[in-house]
Formats: sequence, C-alpha cells, structure tokens
Amino acid sequence: MQLDEIQLRLLREVADLHGVPEGAYNIRSNSQAAGRQSTANIEIVSKTEVSGIDIHIKPGTKNESVHIPVVMTQSGLSELVYNDFYIGEDADVVIVAGCGIDNCGPKDSEHDGIHRFYLEKNAKVKYVEKHYGSGTGAGKRILNPGTEVYMAEGSTMEMEMVQIKGVDDTDRKTTAELGANAKLVVRERLMTHGEQRALSTYDVVLNGEGSSADIVSRSVARDQSFQRFEAKITGNAACYGHTECDSIIMENGKILAVPALEANNVDASLVHEAAIGKIAGEQIIKLMTLGLTEQEAEEQIINGFLK
Repeated sequence: MQLDEIQLRLLREVADLHGVPEGAYNIRSNSQAAGRQSTANIEIVSKTEVSGIDIHIKPGTKNESVHIPVVMTQSGLSELVYNDFYIGEDADVVIVAGCGIDNCGPKDSEHDGIHRFYLEKNAKVKYVEKHYGSGTGAGKRILNPGTEVYMAEGSTMEMEMVQIKGVDDTDRKTTAELGANAKLVVRERLMTHGEQRALSTYDVVLNGEGSSADIVSRSVARDQSFQRFEAKITGNAACYGHTECDSIIMENGKILAVPALEANNVDASLVHEAAIGKIAGEQIIKLMTLGLTEQEAEEQIINGFLK
C-alpha cells in the first residue's frame, strides 16, 4: 500500500488501523484499490458491473475480521460503491468499515456506499462503521451510507454507527428484515457542528416469531447544525422492538425526532422513547467545582454522553 501521512491518519480515525491489518481486508483510496487480502475462510472479490466488492464468509468461520475502510483526499471526487456481504451459517465475525475524507480544496468530495448483508441461520456479525471529516478547504465532505440487512433464523447483528467530527452533509439510511429469533442491535453516536446537516433513517421489519430490534441513537447538535432521526419498526409477528433517541442541543442547533411503530400482530410489543434537551446547569457547576472551566466541563459531559 502506497499511502501518504494524511491517508494513514484517516485510516487510524475510521478503522483504528496503524498498519496492515490482520485477516481479510480491502482498503480503498481516492476511488482506487490500495490493498486487499483474502483468507482461507473469507474471500473478497471485485464486482464486474458496478464499483464495489463481494465478501464471502464461509459457514462456521469464527474469530476472524474483515476491514474495508475508504479514505479520500482528492477534492472534487465523487463515488458510489456497492459492497455485499454473504455470511455463512454459524459464522461469528467482526466487520470494520468506515470512510474518512480530508478535503483541502474548493470542490465537494462525496462517498456514497451501499452495504448489503445477508446473514444465514445462526450467523453473528459485529459491524463497526465510523465516518470522519477533516481539511481546511471550502469544499464539503459528504457521506451518504446505505445499509441493508437480511437476517435468517437465529442470526444476530450488532451495529456501531459513529460520526463525531467533520462531516458536512450526510443522509444515512438503514433497512433490515428479520426472521424467526433473529436479533438486531444498533448503537448510533452522532455529533454535528457549524452548518452541518445529518439525516438518519431506520426502517426495520420484524417478520419472524421471537425476533427483536433495539435501536438507540445518541447525538449532539451544536452551532447552527441540523439533525433528523427517523425510526420505524414494523412488527409482523410475536416480536419485540425498541427505538430510542437521546439528544443534546446546544447554541442554535436543531433536532427533529420522528418515531413510527406499526404492529400487525397482537403479540408484537413495540416501544419508542425520545428525549431532547440542553446540558443541565448543575452538571456544569459540579464539574467546575472540581477545577474545570465551563468549556472543559461541557466537553467532558459530551464525551461521556457519546461513549
């Protein structure tokens, strides 16, 4: 891999990579392949009709990981990538994605990624997706991730979706369909500042008996930024669904929470919770009595809230 220091820094931010990762990986830089490795149990192949890759994970694969980060440092670059994951029966793997954009030029840079996951019976996946932006240019850093999840009986998907800094515009869309006894857990962490805009949409359908979904978003909107969190859970069987939006609003930020629950079965149990508010003054005062400035106190509270 021939990557410069900025690209290596972006890899550290979005994938916690400090060198060539162990296991399977595919690293993409400025719309070009920067490195790839398959293993005996995980095969990565390029698509032929569109830009992107297919990742095939053999049944029974355990304690292995796949890293597929993207970094962009070229101002004005725009791309759309399709990545499909086929996770075999009884596999248990970690998949680390994410995109970092450093834009120091006048033109917008944009990465749109469509990730589709097909989990076979009793498969288990932990999926980590981090987005990060930096650079001093006037051009925007735009990230629009689309995630589709199809879960067979007894499968489990744990998703960690993180965007903390530097992304000017994002439209995040996630859909999922769950079979019997399948389990989906989502933890979203998001912070916007300046004039940034972040739209986050979840549409989860619980088709199988005993299926469950737990979607929790924690966010902070600062300055003049805008956020919209929209979550819909549909229960078509005896199932359990929970969605929660917990947000801090600061300065002139704006946050819109749009819950939607649809029960089509008498044994579907669906719950939504939402809370939007400012940092309590007593919290800041308590930390200031310990020697912190007001700004330091705010940062400590935000960091703890987004962990």
